Amino acid sequence: MSILKLKELLKEKGISGKDLSEKVGVTPASISNIVQGNSFPKPELLKQIAKALEVDIRELFIPTIPTNTETIYVNRNGSFVPIGEIKK
Repeated sequence: MSILKLKELLKEKGISGKDLSEKVGVTPASISNIVQGNSFPKPELLKQIAKALEVDIRELFIPTIPTNTETIYVNRNGSFVPIGEIKK
């Protein structure tokens, strides 16, 4: 089981695993193993992945505690971009 939501972020950003691997300097197989939950990246690679995906490093992880908030999105150029949160 993976604690990263990398698969969802790649889809959301429209980036392939191969593209991400080139941006962060690892093999496509390494990214595939991380996406599938078969391996976990070192902290430095996590930082590089977050930077390449233009997200806060915390957004790479699946939340472990349920929240009482809902994310608000806007549609910009065909992509939904989070702009804030509201309490449920």
